[in-house]
Amino acid sequence: MNKQEFGFLRLPLKRAGFFVLLVLLFTLLAACGASHDTERSESQQKSMVQEHESEIGLEERESVKIQITVGDVALIATPENNSSAEAFLALLQEQPITVQMSDYAEMEKVGPLGTDLPRNDTQISVGAGDVILYQGNQITIYYGTNSWNFTKLAVIEGVTKESLLEALGTGDVEVTFSLVQ
Repeated sequence: MNKQEFGFLRLPLKRAGFFVLLVLLFTLLAACGASHDTERSESQQKSMVQEHESEIGLEERESVKIQITVGDVALIATPENNSSAEAFLALLQEQPITVQMSDYAEMEKVGPLGTDLPRNDTQISVGAGDVILYQGNQITIYYGTNSWNFTKLAVIEGVTKESLLEALGTGDVEVTFSLVQ
């Protein structure tokens, strides 16, 4: 047999070979794409789980309240979302903390916390009801306004300057911080 006898087969065999190669290439690309889609969907699932866990953590954190007791007056505060507030809440889970607080500059009551907490100081303006960590080891309840580098720990709900002054009084005062039961 010579090459001329099979000349009619050459063209279709080349086309068939090209077609087989093309099918293999598409199969390979489809498999890679499916693998990539699987990786992406696994990544998306992990992300969704983390978001859900964050939402649960946020909901739990939002439901945690701090009680601030001054004499027979109980105030309720909502903690901030920062590492300082989380460390403060961890202390309160162990036991209530009582602080001797004094007036300062006719705008706040301040007293030693008895321990150092992590600082998240930023330049902020504070007002009546803000509970502030000062220098990492002092706690402050503002009834006036101020602007400084502070870390906000919590905000007392529904208070005014007047209602806080009535509760805190003038001069030194003993204040107990605890978790709402």
